[in-house]
Amino acid sequence: MAATTTTTSQTTLDIYESGDAALRVVARSGDAETNWATVHSLAGWLAATGVEGIHGAVPTYDSVLVEFDPYLTSARQVRAFVLLGMRQLDFVGTTLREPRRFEVPVVYGGDYGPDLDRVAEHQGLDVEDVIARHTAKTYVIRCLGAPAGSPMMDGPDFPVPVPRLKDPRLSVPAGAVSVAGRQAVIAPAVAPGGWCVIGQTPLTVLDAAREPLVPYVPGDELRFYRIPAEDFGNFAGQFLEARP
Repeated sequence: MAATTTTTSQTTLDIYESGDAALRVVARSGDAETNWATVHSLAGWLAATGVEGIHGAVPTYDSVLVEFDPYLTSARQVRAFVLLGMRQLDFVGTTLREPRRFEVPVVYGGDYGPDLDRVAEHQGLDVEDVIARHTAKTYVIRCLGAPAGSPMMDGPDFPVPVPRLKDPRLSVPAGAVSVAGRQAVIAPAVAPGGWCVIGQTPLTVLDAAREPLVPYVPGDELRFYRIPAEDFGNFAGQFLEARP
């Protein structure tokens, strides 16, 4: 269905119907950071407002999927609430909370990072440079992806995008630290995967006995640091926690 388009002082929104029970709202400003802040602030506003019939707002890099119960409300009414939220944000500005910060130990290469050499060769870098670039950056968690709340982040400062594997693995271990395209991620749980695995963290990221299942939310910050393989077992049973 054709989009409904509206423009605020900074951002143009395209609103699409996505099936019978959701709207997809896409922010277009010409600036990736503004788009990201807009959709996450809009999702937060919708959640805080508690509009009857809206039961989910899932933001990504530049869009938010607004899910609703069609027995309680309609796409037209939800669209009106989205526009109301944007007018509010246009008045008060985007509202993102103070990020928490996480530090993630990683063993790079070998059995822990079977694609490290592949990535280095593709980038025209040596292995140490790949590791240095991966650990040099503070990453912002942009959104949560599959599986199980994977922290999706902008990738390291590599010369070119990293291609995915031609033959995805049937099983990637929990804690796998991977890159693909211009993105980076940690696998919270065992799952199939086609991203290039360059390392693994010994920390437990997902805990089914905890609420929430993962300790971070979009907007939190994360840094990787290198540890030797012989130290991997020293972190057994430790969970990923925000720095105090």
